[in-house]
Amino acid sequence: MKRIVLLLETSREFGRQLIIGIARYSRLNGPWSFYKEPIDLKSSIPHLTSWKPDGIIMRDSLITKELLKLKIPTILAIHDSKYPEDLPIIKTDSHSIAQMASKHFIEKGFKNLAFCGFDIYDWSEERKFFFNCFNKEAGLKTYNFLQSKNVKNQNWEIEQRHVIRWVKDLPKPVGIFACNDDRGQNILEVCKLIGLKVPEDIAVIGVDNDPIICDTGDPPLTSIALNVESAGFEAARLLDQLIHKRKIVRREIIVTPSHIVQRQSSDILAVDDAEVATAIHYIRANAKRKILVRDVVETVSVSRRTLEKRFRKTIHRSIYNEIQQVRIEWISKLLIETDLPISQITSLFDFTDGEHITRYFKKEKGITLREFRKLYKPF
Repeated sequence: MKRIVLLLETSREFGRQLIIGIARYSRLNGPWSFYKEPIDLKSSIPHLTSWKPDGIIMRDSLITKELLKLKIPTILAIHDSKYPEDLPIIKTDSHSIAQMASKHFIEKGFKNLAFCGFDIYDWSEERKFFFNCFNKEAGLKTYNFLQSKNVKNQNWEIEQRHVIRWVKDLPKPVGIFACNDDRGQNILEVCKLIGLKVPEDIAVIGVDNDPIICDTGDPPLTSIALNVESAGFEAARLLDQLIHKRKIVRREIIVTPSHIVQRQSSDILAVDDAEVATAIHYIRANAKRKILVRDVVETVSVSRRTLEKRFRKTIHRSIYNEIQQVRIEWISKLLIETDLPISQITSLFDFTDGEHITRYFKKEKGITLREFRKLYKPF
């Protein structure tokens, strides 16, 4: 029985989901014995030596020279961009996460966008950089929160004053992308303190989809879900290969975003154009039906040509693209969050057969419905 050390946080959804994925691999290919004693790393090292572990999966923030001297196959779940280059890593796809956040707000019609993160963390800075890039491509400015220089010596009560001033000065309405759910919760608390309405004045989206944070917020926090459990499974597979000294094909396990779990904090359309807003509401209310562009046009009092122009100006998409996008989002949500068979989803969305919905879905996502469910649905 292999002995595996897991030095991962269980206080956050990311760490918990990694452990769940690792445990799933163990059940199928083990069993493995796990060391998860919640004590300081340095005091753990003597225990690790006597326990004689076969492998380690751990946070890079826990690296010490003593641990590396053990010469045990190790995989790092990284926070920092600086780590021993010879070790395999688990990292999040900041590019795709930021793109999803930017797209979420732009599709809702927001013209004012902002980012709030932690300047001292590389992963947060990466998300800020890419969020700014995607917004700039859309012709939109991003208002970035800058932490004070002595932030390491500050608790939340002190930093909260800086966040309050920043939020007050933002143009409204504004969509704020928080680097993670903790930061998103900070923003929601600030809005309550200064009397700003969420999502009418401030719409907020976080990352990690941690139910303990998101569902207990007031209002509940919209968040980007990540396929962390699958990454944990793949990390365990890689560690197994390292232990058996097999040839390694990939040394990076990438945690990608699967979808946005929309809750009240961003459940709004920030569209000034009343005709476009009416049309979008109709599309979303009838997404399961096979509606046509002409059906949408009939709900407003302007011509198709005029409505098309307003759609492209407001949300940067055509009416047809909006219909397609909303239907794909609904299908994706059902694939990830339910166990409905593909045949039932096909019928629900009024497709003629499985091949029809597969072509429709693959054109947008690049993979089939079954491949998408296998990649993103927690087991």
